[in-house]
Amino acid sequence: GGKDRRSGLILTIPLCLEQTSMDELSVTLDYLLSIPSEKCKARGFTVIVDGRKSQWNVVKTVVLMLQNVVPAEVSLVCVVKPDEFWDKKVTHFCFWKEKDRLGFEVILVSANKLTRYIEPCQLTEDFGGTLTYDHMDWLNKRLVFEKFTKESTSLLDELALINNGSDKGTQEKERSVDLNFLPSVDPETVLQTGHELLSELQQRRFNGSDGGVSWSPMDDELLAQPQVMKLLDSLREQYTRYQEVCRQRSKRTQLEEIQQKVMQVVNWLEGPGSEQLRTQWGIGDSIRASQALQQKHEEIESQHSEWFAVYVELNQQIAALLNAGDEEDLVELKALQQQLSDVCYRQASQLEFRQNLLQAALEFHSVAQDLSQQLDGLLGMLCVDVAPADGASIQQTLKLLEEKLKSVDLGLQGLREKGQSLLDQISNQASWAYGKDVTIENKENVDHIQGVMEDMQLRKQRCEDMVDVRRLKMLQMVQLFKCEEDAAQAVEWLSELLDALLKTHIRLGDDSQETKVLLEKHRKFVDVAQSTYDYGRQLLQATVVLCQSLRCTSRSSGDTLPRLNRVWKQFTLTSEERVQRLETAVAFHSSAEKILQECPEQPEAFNEMEQFDEIEAVGKSLLDRLTVPVVYPDGSEQYFGSPSDMASAAEHIREKMKLVSLKKQQLRQPEVATPES
Repeated sequence: GGKDRRSGLILTIPLCLEQTSMDELSVTLDYLLSIPSEKCKARGFTVIVDGRKSQWNVVKTVVLMLQNVVPAEVSLVCVVKPDEFWDKKVTHFCFWKEKDRLGFEVILVSANKLTRYIEPCQLTEDFGGTLTYDHMDWLNKRLVFEKFTKESTSLLDELALINNGSDKGTQEKERSVDLNFLPSVDPETVLQTGHELLSELQQRRFNGSDGGVSWSPMDDELLAQPQVMKLLDSLREQYTRYQEVCRQRSKRTQLEEIQQKVMQVVNWLEGPGSEQLRTQWGIGDSIRASQALQQKHEEIESQHSEWFAVYVELNQQIAALLNAGDEEDLVELKALQQQLSDVCYRQASQLEFRQNLLQAALEFHSVAQDLSQQLDGLLGMLCVDVAPADGASIQQTLKLLEEKLKSVDLGLQGLREKGQSLLDQISNQASWAYGKDVTIENKENVDHIQGVMEDMQLRKQRCEDMVDVRRLKMLQMVQLFKCEEDAAQAVEWLSELLDALLKTHIRLGDDSQETKVLLEKHRKFVDVAQSTYDYGRQLLQATVVLCQSLRCTSRSSGDTLPRLNRVWKQFTLTSEERVQRLETAVAFHSSAEKILQECPEQPEAFNEMEQFDEIEAVGKSLLDRLTVPVVYPDGSEQYFGSPSDMASAAEHIREKMKLVSLKKQQLRQPEVATPES
């Protein structure tokens, strides 16, 4: 570390008692001599060979070796001898005589005499000098420097190769990326080592110096500082370029990865994904078949969803690159994004179209199945013979039949709507939807849909025809029951008229005028009864016709007609009796009133007494009729009114007969007096 008086560097070679390897020593000297600059080497070296702990033969060998290692650079060799000098037999070799052959001067000197040739400040304490020197500290720094120099030089070469490769064509760039993309050492670590080394060198202080005394750095350290600074500057420059290259390559790699993934998504969707949809074109012929197709479609959608998830992730990555990317990548990124979106949206539209088509087909088959069940139920109802108990049950059955037919109409209308909607969707299925012409497949689907609707229409028409027949039959049955009920009601009405005739049509009138009024009312009453009887007969005739049409036997018309005829016969007999009584009463009242109203001054009007006898005979006959019942063909008898009613009517007739008899007596008295006079 010191310098001689010529400013030449001092090289100290300490020798020890152990055997010294000349080869190792030679290598060490070569290394040490490679450190100084050429300017320092030109000033020459002063070599101190410390032989105080070695043998003369070793010292001599070392001195002679200097001739081969550094003959030109060595100007003086100081051999430090021990205090007890070597034997004379080994000292006969005079180095000064060999100066010309060796090329440098060699002197033997003791350690305390060494200051004669070298200043004490340039000598270490081992030789009585004051130069502060820590060999281990120097060695450690040198090792760090050598390591940094080696690593930084190698790193600079690698970074230069990488950076220069990035400026070449695409193919060369790709080869450079494949072979030399990553440096052998971490640039950050090398830079940190260099900064620490430079900091140590700039401190100009040895770590192990006593008391921290400052010392002037050696020329090799002064030389190392600019070298380290130059290497650091070069490293920073190359590392900055390298980081940019890495950023560009990372961006390019990311872009290539995105492009590769985009093509994977596109290729799958346009390849296997589209092929899956091409094989799925049917809509099924039943609910179960449509559900099976829906399940298969869900499996296809599940496979597509995985690729759609990749699409979403890629779209986000592309959006992030577009927001932070360079202008040179915008066009390519937008093209990738557009291509990916077009394919994904087109495939998603195809999946949605297929799903909607299958859902419409399922709804169509569901409505068709419900309608078929309704038609089966209606047909089963029509195939069962009608055996109602009365007209109300027929009306209920007919109402249920009409409701079922209306439900079938609504179901068929719903089927047509679903079918037309499904046909519209199929007609909108363009050839691009699955990448092929689907006319043949669509024709099969269309034929199936139209066939189902036509079949349901025919079944519904057959059921309507059967319903019309059943409706007519049931209406006839309703009419039959109605006729039977009305005929029975006519019998009841006629019976009520007969009962009213017997119980309430009792009075014979107080005079001829009243009796005539009663007779007229009775004729009208008989007309009502006649209409009731005729109405019943017509109803019974209608039941016969309806029974013949329905090919059935009426339950009630068989006994209704005899009942009607029997009641009518009874009514006729009773009415005739009533008429005879009223007519007799009219004759009686008319004759009695005529006699009673005649004036006594005209006795010639009563010349014939036969009139009185006739009135009496009519009155008696009328009284007799009041006591006689009406005898019916079956032998039964019925009286008009109650006995008290008949007694009241008879009493009124008797009173009038008394008046007639009194009148007769009055008329006869003058006749009796005339003969006496």
